[in-house]
Amino acid sequence: MPSTETGGVPGRRTGRFPVVDPATGETFAEAPDQRPEELDGVVDRARRAWSGWRADPAARAAALCAAADAVAAAGDDLARLLTREQGKPLAESHAEVARTAARLRYFAGLTPRTRRIDDGRPVRSEVRWRALGPVAAIVPWNFPLQLAAAKFAPALAAGNTVVLKPSPYTPLATRLLGSVLAAVLPEDVLTVVTGREPLGARLASHPGIRHVTFTGSVPTGRAVAEAAAGSLARVTLELGGNDAAVLLDDVDVERVADRLFWAAFRNCGQVCMAVKRVYAPVRLHAQVVEALAERAKSVTVGPGLDPGTLLGPVNNAAQLARVEQVTARALADGGRAAAGGHRLDGPGRAGYFFAPTILTDVPPGSPVVTGEQFGPVLPVLPYRDVDEAVDAANGTGFGLGGSVWGTDLDRAEAVADRLDCGTAWINHHAELSLAQPFAGVKDSGVGVAGGPWGLYGNLRPFVVHRPEEVAG
Repeated sequence: MPSTETGGVPGRRTGRFPVVDPATGETFAEAPDQRPEELDGVVDRARRAWSGWRADPAARAAALCAAADAVAAAGDDLARLLTREQGKPLAESHAEVARTAARLRYFAGLTPRTRRIDDGRPVRSEVRWRALGPVAAIVPWNFPLQLAAAKFAPALAAGNTVVLKPSPYTPLATRLLGSVLAAVLPEDVLTVVTGREPLGARLASHPGIRHVTFTGSVPTGRAVAEAAAGSLARVTLELGGNDAAVLLDDVDVERVADRLFWAAFRNCGQVCMAVKRVYAPVRLHAQVVEALAERAKSVTVGPGLDPGTLLGPVNNAAQLARVEQVTARALADGGRAAAGGHRLDGPGRAGYFFAPTILTDVPPGSPVVTGEQFGPVLPVLPYRDVDEAVDAANGTGFGLGGSVWGTDLDRAEAVADRLDCGTAWINHHAELSLAQPFAGVKDSGVGVAGGPWGLYGNLRPFVVHRPEEVAG
């Protein structure tokens, strides 16, 4: 997962900072570089707006439905701006905008349930739910709108107000989203702030913030948790992933190859729960490498605004350097690139393009296997028996997702049940509904997002006791 808040876009603070088009490597716009001290006023206004926003659940639900409609109506403008600053193909940007609207609509329909506790005493005890207060939502650059909505939609539905900070690599579509939502939400209920560090660090540590929800790298997540601890704010952290796909010996390679390829390479591999390593039985290993390499060589790579593009650039120069570094290390360690393994240049590729890469013969201790490459690079590793594959899949500090691929679904499910991760899929990967929980284990996160769990993660229980009525 991208670091989000460490370093950001370099340069001296001047009131605005550049935004680069990853398809060209050139600045095409600027965004406000807000000063950390400005957050005091922003958070104070969010706190004052909270009293009215939390008071009327029906009005909140109606406002969130109106917000969903407004996002859908602005879909074309949001999608084009998102592609321009993030790099993903325009069709993927439209899908992200649609998902943003859908999430708002979904959480508009959720309300916390009061629960009565019957413990045999002549007392009526009820568990009710109260909002937390101002929430800080800190979002990375890979899915700026979708991940923002994953944070602010449940927070707003629960009755909280939100201060939203996007990555300095992708501030523009989020600012536009904020403007769209400002037209239908009460003032100061959702505020977008943009800027370079230490803006994010100051937001995470601000004493007026009661919940910090962050998506990004493991080191930055730890720093966010430490910052929030100063005011004992709640934290929800969705951190890195190194998802393994385990192919069983009865898998139909050609049947699953397309799904497997796109599970790894969607959004140029810049997906926290993308497949980042594949384990294939020894007898099928060469066939798997060949099938994936064939697709890597034939996929259309180019600027996201080009209609024929299926795979865009890496988002930023720092991440491209990371992808180059882990690929070079894998090759130096004895690995071989069955496809790709290098930057792409030439007409229309002046930006941060890297050839879709399939690696084989990579030692299991190479960083491209043990870490998170977060780019269009996929190692395929052989195994001799399923126990070896499961041990390897579980053998990193990550635990976001994983998948098992095979024809015998009962057997595949039994293997999937052994994966040490938050979500396991069978014969597909990284598909989530709005109604299901999403959480990682180990270094991949703290807390739960998605579904009713996401709503309750933005609430605190409030218990009321009263004696039962006494007759006469």
